[in-house]
Amino acid sequence: MAAGAGAQRATMAWPLALIYAALVLFASLFPFEGWRAQGISPWEFLAARMPPPYWTWFDVSINVVGYVPLGFLLALALLRSGWPRAAVPLAALAGALLSLAMEFLQIYLPQRVSSNLDLALNAGGTLCGALAAALLERLGAIDHWSRFRARWFAPDAHGALVLLALWPPALLFPAALPFGLGQVLERLEAAVAEVLEGTPFLDWLPLGNALEPLARSSEALCVLLGLLIPCLLGYSVIGHTGRRALFALLAVGVGVGVTALSSALTWGPSHAWEWWVGLPVRVGVAAGVAVAALLLPLRRRACAAVLLLALVLHLSLLNQAPTSAYFAQTLQLWEQGRFLRFYGLAQWLGWLWPYAALAYVLVRLSRREGQTYNPGP
Repeated sequence: MAAGAGAQRATMAWPLALIYAALVLFASLFPFEGWRAQGISPWEFLAARMPPPYWTWFDVSINVVGYVPLGFLLALALLRSGWPRAAVPLAALAGALLSLAMEFLQIYLPQRVSSNLDLALNAGGTLCGALAAALLERLGAIDHWSRFRARWFAPDAHGALVLLALWPPALLFPAALPFGLGQVLERLEAAVAEVLEGTPFLDWLPLGNALEPLARSSEALCVLLGLLIPCLLGYSVIGHTGRRALFALLAVGVGVGVTALSSALTWGPSHAWEWWVGLPVRVGVAAGVAVAALLLPLRRRACAAVLLLALVLHLSLLNQAPTSAYFAQTLQLWEQGRFLRFYGLAQWLGWLWPYAALAYVLVRLSRREGQTYNPGP
């Protein structure tokens, strides 16, 4: 049934659109330091020559593609909220205004350059995304997704689906171990020490304890858990065993593929699979697939409980190990050149994703399991 005027339906599009807008803001203004006034009008970039003297096709494509999901999600949210005629223009206007605000603020950041070309490309990307949402809605594809979601997932699966959608982007930022998201303790201690430098509170920090590198068996276990966690997250909102198996295969494929993409972006296409060479990685992936298969019959609430244990163990192991010099060299590549605009965004996604999943599963386990979900045959 196509969306009609006044017809409202529950949709994940609103929270996803807000999250994506926050990600755009973060990516546009990172690293949020060095703010200064240059003594020129912040609107001067609007009258600059187009195209600017220095631009690349990478910049052009990323400015368009980066705003397409925003336009798609905003238009979809408006369509599902009963605004069929206003969805595309309102979504396009919102994306253009967000881009204008970002370009306005970037003139005060030393590492950013405001550009009327970026503004036009961002607005065009938002419009393309909004038109795609309207077209898919007209063709009935969105309703097909709604029926698919109702058939596959529990009614309260919104949070899990948002987390699963953010897992692949979080993997793009290089991790010290494949699928090793959430390794923050060493950086957190360094940041706190910098803030407390010159104060008596610095002596309160446990900075004297040297972190020991992980044993090969612990590396394999971390890889296993990192791959198992999204599988268990999906199991917690999927009841049918066969559908769980298909989901697990998809999750493993996406995780391996995105990790290879991250390696290719960092070191070049010829190095896309170098992360796979280590024996602990191969053992961890194989063991993760085997454990995911063994856990297929568990009830959804039991899967959430096992997920909680897996998250706690995974984060505990990762944060007991230091980052290697090789890993630090990898991060330098992301801090330079074309990766600068993604560095902070991908980094924070990689840091925070497992903690968001931990909070989600704690809330889920604290609630009584609903009785309305019927996984079907």
